Amino acid sequence: MVSTRAGVRPWSPGDPPPGPSVLDGGGPVLWSVRPWPQETPDPAAAGVLDEAERRQAAAFRRPEDREMYVASHTALRVLLGGVLELPPARVALVRLPCPGCGAAHGRPAVAGPAGERVHFSLSHTGGLALVALAARPVGVDVERTPSATTVADTATALHPLEQSELSALPVADRPAAFARCWTRKEAYLKGTGEGLSGSALSGAYLGTGPTPAPPPGGWTLADVPVPPGYVAACAVAVAEESGTVRDGAPLHGG
Repeated sequence: MVSTRAGVRPWSPGDPPPGPSVLDGGGPVLWSVRPWPQETPDPAAAGVLDEAERRQAAAFRRPEDREMYVASHTALRVLLGGVLELPPARVALVRLPCPGCGAAHGRPAVAGPAGERVHFSLSHTGGLALVALAARPVGVDVERTPSATTVADTATALHPLEQSELSALPVADRPAAFARCWTRKEAYLKGTGEGLSGSALSGAYLGTGPTPAPPPGGWTLADVPVPPGYVAACAVAVAEESGTVRDGAPLHGG
């Protein structure tokens, strides 16, 4: 089972970055990120984010989406920079090859040999982001608890046993159970680099109940404590995957 050491640590601008020793236990170590107050300087204009990230931030139509993107990607760079002992703007990020097709849309990673020492995952939703760092491949996901309509429309994408579990619950209990299952799927599939393809979603049984089912392929999984209205999960590889390639394509957005 995943042990998220010291729980989820809040991160805000001005916090000292972690040092390399934060991952001595193998991780994962998690931080929560909120959009910061308007009076806080915007690091997107201060050179923390790269050009592609600044373009992505500017493309958001809703200010709250832009603020969440900027806050979460700034936090990611600051945290990675601390562990790697680099300025945040000098952390080079890439996309690894997809394990299914080989194209450069797999798991995001730190470029070069440094990516063998620190792995990361980032997830953000309305008003909250999670950043996970670990010494092994890791995936994290956070979502708002969905509506009953969303559950009814989306549950057919899950494993048949998970669909049966949801159908057996009272309607009022289904959104929370669905959200547990969905974040577990996203965390696991982000960690492996497979992404949310239809076959991947329905192929792995991770369960809808209070305790996740063990994922396949040498991974462990745990639900993550987050504020009411949100649900989150984190997956981490038991051992480093063989044949990992670090010379991926430059990461745009993420």
